Amino acid sequence: MNRTAFTVVVSALLFALIGVTQSAWAAGPGAPHLDGGSMGLIWVVPFVGMLLSIAVFPLVAPHFWHHNFGKISAVWALLFLVPFTLVYGFELALFEVIHVLFLEYLPFIILLLSLFTVAGGVRVKGYLAGTPAVNTGILLIGTVIASWMGTTGAAMLLIRPLIRANEERKHKVHTMVFFIFLVANIGGSLTPLGDPPLFLGFLKGVSFFWPTTHMFLPMVCVSVVLLVGYYVADSILFAKERKAGSQVGLPNSDEKPHPLGIEGGVNILLLGGVIAAVLMSGVWKPGIAFHLYHVDIQLQNVVRDLLLLGLAVLSWKITSIESRRANGFSWFPIVEVGKLFAGIFMTIIPAIAILKAGTDGALEPIVSLVSHEGQPVNAMYFWATGILSSFLDNAPTYLVFFNTAGGNAELLMTDMAATLLAISAGAVFMGANTYIGNAPNFMVRSIAEERGIAMPSFFGYMAWSGLILLPLFVVVTFLFFL
Repeated sequence: MNRTAFTVVVSALLFALIGVTQSAWAAGPGAPHLDGGSMGLIWVVPFVGMLLSIAVFPLVAPHFWHHNFGKISAVWALLFLVPFTLVYGFELALFEVIHVLFLEYLPFIILLLSLFTVAGGVRVKGYLAGTPAVNTGILLIGTVIASWMGTTGAAMLLIRPLIRANEERKHKVHTMVFFIFLVANIGGSLTPLGDPPLFLGFLKGVSFFWPTTHMFLPMVCVSVVLLVGYYVADSILFAKERKAGSQVGLPNSDEKPHPLGIEGGVNILLLGGVIAAVLMSGVWKPGIAFHLYHVDIQLQNVVRDLLLLGLAVLSWKITSIESRRANGFSWFPIVEVGKLFAGIFMTIIPAIAILKAGTDGALEPIVSLVSHEGQPVNAMYFWATGILSSFLDNAPTYLVFFNTAGGNAELLMTDMAATLLAISAGAVFMGANTYIGNAPNFMVRSIAEERGIAMPSFFGYMAWSGLILLPLFVVVTFLFFL
């Protein structure tokens, strides 16, 4: 294990040993409280600055950005944290830092590290031609399995085989973009395992198969349109490449002797272990907790994170370094995501607090749109949840609107099923609108760029999603929410 890999894994393990976990931390009696209703939108400036840095620096100063993105992320985090400490006091600032670090960021990076390491050990051997049929087939498979192994797991499992299949292709960007649309987002619609917002709904009392039965038709409609659209577009580009004399679709000399197969298949079993560990933390409630600085550390979450890190270490140990190298595996994507999302999770604190304040906060105009004369406006629930999920963490955004709709899972699953569907679809579908809308989006971009694919900029990607996804979401609105 090289130095960077060792640092990432050991650091995550040390944090896990002291109880780092996504839902392990709950505010205890006497905990400081941040009133989002008292905060103006000026507090969101560091978060906006963080997003603009991700969008602009790679375009205007790529070399500087490549070597300093971690420092830039830290600067924006401090530009929020220092004024916040001065205005609200050290105790509240410390509590918020601990809360976001242990409740949001570290469990996020532990799960991502585990999936990245385990899925990175699965290598498709032999020649896989990047034809329209093969590419569409990979997108279809990824869309189908994303709901059962998570969008991050499916994306990490299939992104490298897809890149290798298209090494001879001139036009690759559209394939990566549709991969993010389908595998990294929309495919995770059918179970709580698919996407974090649905898992939060499961923890709040929504039955496991409620998304399967209610999200199925909207998910299929969107997926079919995107898959057909991709196949048509890729076929046109493929024909142009062939006409220009490209050898795309023909195996190169290095791949011809090797039949198609899988190396490191044991990692697929380890992926199942990752899924089981996450599901265990949601259904096993031993009632044992440890207390530290106004927060409760639940035993099931400590166990989950230790299992995730153990699976990552096991995968690293049993998979040959040569196989990982042949698979194009490196630690840079997880390091990049880790540094950038540290700044995002820190600067997002006031945005989430303001949103949680509901009609008492600075985002009151948005929150007020979701109801009219005491009745839910489902179309607005879909768009409000979706747009905010595109830029904020889609899991707490889902939870905010879940509670805005009453927070009663039984009522939402029955009499208000259309409202719950609107919230769920908005959080899952529109995570595809930006690179930061869902965890695997940025990871896919980073892996693709490391393999030499010139991915769109932050705003460039939004142009893709705006032209392709937003009109499709308008159709979804008319079909299901009006």
